[in-house]
Amino acid sequence: MTAVLPATDYGHIEPVPVHFDDLDAMGIVHNSRYAVLLERALTPYWSARGHSFAGGRPTSPDVFHAVREFCINYLAPIRGTGEVGVHFWLEQFGKTSAMYGFRFISPDGQTVYAEGRRGIVRLDPATLRPTAWTAAAREVADTLLRTPRVTPGRSRAAQRSTQPPGPRDRPPADG
Repeated sequence: MTAVLPATDYGHIEPVPVHFDDLDAMGIVHNSRYAVLLERALTPYWSARGHSFAGGRPTSPDVFHAVREFCINYLAPIRGTGEVGVHFWLEQFGKTSAMYGFRFISPDGQTVYAEGRRGIVRLDPATLRPTAWTAAAREVADTLLRTPRVTPGRSRAAQRSTQPPGPRDRPPADG
């Protein structure tokens, strides 16, 4: 059963199941499994938008990429099996590379278990050298960018004014 996850102002939150084999001897998610859980969250998002593998073949050249960086901070243990939310977004989407931000959250959004970043580089399958993303990948990436891409001829501030306010745009709450 899929939990109803909280809404977000940027990026996407994907429910991901934690299985028994994701746990260590203490019954918490093993540190090495977070990269796998993140991949399990990213894959359905991109697959639903035409970027996946079918019949052992890529449906888009953009799925041929390599992870160049994975950094994570563990804040609270995920205990036992069940679903967690994986909130991910793009901090940067360049010519040949991208930097994701992510966090693992409880189904109600109240607990952040871990947070980090994941950098990837699109590769040419023949040369294994960096190569540019396609226009189709850029279109999907734009839906995940935390800060909207600047449109030529418009300032970032002018472009942001057409976007709904994000967490950085809100005034601090008085307590």
